[in-house]
Amino acid sequence: MTESAWRKSSWSAGGANCVQTSLWRGRVAVRDSKNESSPTLSFSRTPWTRFLEFIGR
Repeated sequence: MTESAWRKSSWSAGGANCVQTSLWRGRVAVRDSKNESSPTLSFSRTPWTRFLEFIGR
């Protein structure tokens, strides 16, 4: 995956347990902010939106 605009969660716990998200090819990519070279997860927008609604964001 090429580098794109990654955003860190505004709910991150002082940098301890964070993820970053990015829009990539019409999908939402998620990675560990502490290890930016680690594998990424990719979700279509509908499941990602439902996940955010479920966690009450």
